Amino acid sequence: MVATIHRNADDITLQQLALPMTAADTLEDRKDEAGASSHERVGFELGWDYAHHGLTPPVEQLFRQSPLQQGWQLGRSTFGARTLKSHRHTQLWLSLRLHAWQRGRSFETLLVTPNYLQQLDTSHCPVSRLPFSDEADHPQRRSIDRVRDDAGYAAGNLALMSHAANVAKLDRGWQQCWAMGQSLRQGPMTMAGGLNAEAWERMAILASFVTPMAHELAAQLPMLVLPPNRLRLFNPVQALQALVTRQLATPGWSQRLTRLEALMATQQRADFSKFVLALVPRVLRCQSLTDPMEIRWALEDAWRDPLLQKRWTHFAQQLTPEQAEQLVQRAAKKQLSNIRVQSHAAPTDGWALERQGFRAAA
Repeated sequence: MVATIHRNADDITLQQLALPMTAADTLEDRKDEAGASSHERVGFELGWDYAHHGLTPPVEQLFRQSPLQQGWQLGRSTFGARTLKSHRHTQLWLSLRLHAWQRGRSFETLLVTPNYLQQLDTSHCPVSRLPFSDEADHPQRRSIDRVRDDAGYAAGNLALMSHAANVAKLDRGWQQCWAMGQSLRQGPMTMAGGLNAEAWERMAILASFVTPMAHELAAQLPMLVLPPNRLRLFNPVQALQALVTRQLATPGWSQRLTRLEALMATQQRADFSKFVLALVPRVLRCQSLTDPMEIRWALEDAWRDPLLQKRWTHFAQQLTPEQAEQLVQRAAKKQLSNIRVQSHAAPTDGWALERQGFRAAA
């Protein structure tokens, strides 16, 4: 099973508004029209949704033969002024779907909604740590990245980062990103794609979360970047690592870690206690910080300490993946964390892994 760790907030759900029966029938008729390709059906539905939200697609899409233009025109005549309220994340949702459609990428529309994208939002790029810009052509503008490149736009595979970081990453996996960081540390170059060695290492850890790997290897990786909201963690030991690290961001962490330790076997407790003793001096440095982002960065940077990483690896490798997952689930049930953990029996549903993230041709 795969865990998703996300902020403790009420889930935001998109209210489903029923289309008028005649409009819905017309849309289905067009989508199922004999001979219509997948590209045409998806484009038509996208145009329909632009109209449903009272928005206009990019002008280059509004030519007569475009299925998107046809769906938009029919939607406008169907809805008129009875459109849904839109906001910045609605526009982002439509733009992202347009981007996927133009490139033949799979886009999972059941879970990836405007409100889902809103839950990914943050103030700074997790890779570069620079603040996002609202300027349209700024390199630090917000960009949605498919963290795993061989998957489509699907829930659990998306993270917000700067456009510059997204472009630098391209289709690199975690090992390639990590190798880039190590190469920059050796010199003589200190930057690649506008990112320094530390940023490339954070990119690597981010990509590792959605990459299934051997437990022994996952236990050796430092948590140089905390998982963004809603990202799915495929390696149970990293889910445990994230849960433990996030504990330290709020008061009462010592008591919670003690209760978590009580859930472990005797030898595991001793190893976990040694890890905590290595962590405490670094956590105490965070106590004077008040900005949540600075606290987050301080916790991530604590994992660069060799002793801390050594003690975590020693503890984590005593566990099996099943034991690590069980600890995360038991901690969540006992409310030992200020974050919510959700397990997924079928974590890659809608990811289109069998097609390398591309849309089905038929």
